[in-house]
Amino acid sequence: MKNKLINNPDIQYNTEKHPKIKGMQIIEGKSNFPISWLNQQGYCEYSLYLQYLKGIETVPTQAMITGTHEHQKLEDKLKEDAVPTTFKDVLETSKYEAAISREMYVVAPEFGIRGFIDEIWMTPDEFIIIDDKPGKIPYPSSINQVLAYCLAFKSMLNSSIAGQTTLTSITPDKRKVHGALREKGTDNIFWKTEFDEGNENNIKFLINRMHGLFEGSKPFLPTKNHNKCNKCRFQRYCEHF
Repeated sequence: MKNKLINNPDIQYNTEKHPKIKGMQIIEGKSNFPISWLNQQGYCEYSLYLQYLKGIETVPTQAMITGTHEHQKLEDKLKEDAVPTTFKDVLETSKYEAAISREMYVVAPEFGIRGFIDEIWMTPDEFIIIDDKPGKIPYPSSINQVLAYCLAFKSMLNSSIAGQTTLTSITPDKRKVHGALREKGTDNIFWKTEFDEGNENNIKFLINRMHGLFEGSKPFLPTKNHNKCNKCRFQRYCEHF
């Protein structure tokens, strides 16, 4: 597969910082959160409240530091021989020549989500969206995160938003979208699924819950797993610990 460095010059939205929630943005008039927050939500919703609404900052754990370092090495390696291109162009060329890219930015204002896909394979037959995770267990939180990347990617494929020019050709792209989890630092894809109607509906439901949390219509629920609490970097600030 050809290495591609994708930039998105056609994606221009009205964006501003959220007035109250750290890390949240307002894109096209709607609250928009990073997709990576879904992984944290699956671990403990209340930690989202402490970090982003209360603004509590903690020292990064060693696992976080190591993960960031490994992630950067993979990105730098791919960029060594990557060919710059645009999202629109690679969609067309990948219909006959497979392409691979890392850190592709996706945003879906209508769903209020955005993020960077660890790695994406675009082939003449399918799109495979890969999220790298430590270990080999497909935790629900990890699955939710990669499904949200699939939703944002599919939105960019098929929708024109708020008067923007559609990013795809006139003929809809019928290639299937798959989400996958890969053991970090290896080629081991240990979980994969088609982003079908059921997965799409499930992740939309969860994303709506997330927006309800930040809008104040739903409560942030703490985890009931004491093992998680014992490892949590927010435990000294948590009233539930």
